[in-house]
Amino acid sequence: MLYDFEPRLQTFREEVLQGLQKSPKELPSKYLYDEEGSRLFEQICEQEEYYLTRTEMSIMQEKLPEMVELIGPQALLIEYGSGNSMKTRMLLEALHDPAGYVPIDISRVFLLRAGMALVAAYPQLEVLPVCADYTSEFEIPTPQKPVARRVAYFPGSTIGNFDPEPARHFLSHVARACRGGGLLIGVDLKKDFNLLHAAYNDRQQITARFNRHLLVRMNRELNANFQLDRFAHYSFYNPGEGRIEMHLVSLQNQIVRIGDVDIEFKRGESIWTENSYKYTLEEFALLAESAGFRVRQVWTDPQEWFSIQFLEAV
Repeated sequence: MLYDFEPRLQTFREEVLQGLQKSPKELPSKYLYDEEGSRLFEQICEQEEYYLTRTEMSIMQEKLPEMVELIGPQALLIEYGSGNSMKTRMLLEALHDPAGYVPIDISRVFLLRAGMALVAAYPQLEVLPVCADYTSEFEIPTPQKPVARRVAYFPGSTIGNFDPEPARHFLSHVARACRGGGLLIGVDLKKDFNLLHAAYNDRQQITARFNRHLLVRMNRELNANFQLDRFAHYSFYNPGEGRIEMHLVSLQNQIVRIGDVDIEFKRGESIWTENSYKYTLEEFALLAESAGFRVRQVWTDPQEWFSIQFLEAV
């Protein structure tokens, strides 16, 4: 059974028009992740320059027993932005008698495909997929088995896509949903900016295709007429803000039509499509505590490029 709270086309249109009429122009990064966008992001995770996924996986492989111990038996595992649930399989195979698994993703097709694969792989596990913008309000489904605690899972560096105040708001929402339980979360750490720059500007230009795919999606779903060759992918590290910024830069003066609305672009003007904030351990601990969590355990790689943290919802 699918619990369907997928954003409607009208919501997509309204948020696009609102964002493109701002100064500077911006679009919600959640709309990068339809079926094709999610597939492209998987390819990004496989690139040599993208250190995040392999570093996170190495931490999990080494520290998984400790993570499972903190999650405990009969937990309901809730994953925000589940994607293909690859990392989650490691957890599910190690957990003690999980009460169920709730994958939450904005891409319905991707979610259903991943859910069916999990049901086939773990026939004894109750899988309760939710199609939703996970920053919105919705009910977490209840499994048939008794639930000892709710534990959320938020892997990768997705928390970095939020500006600081929305990040605190989202974490507060998770803390309320998992009161008495916890959150297992991936947090990317501040490091040499050359390493960061390379990770978001891979040689195969998969990240550039992922970014421009947002234009493809608007053309298809919103009757827009973006010319892809008139926009360039631009990604850089902003040290003052501690974040990677991803933009689509207009290469010329032009007017783009979205349905019956004209949007003017000047040469060099950009659409701000995504942020990826990087933290020190101390900075993230302060953010987590302001949202109703207490840091219980932190695991990092030897270079301290990435961290996985278990937060208790107090």
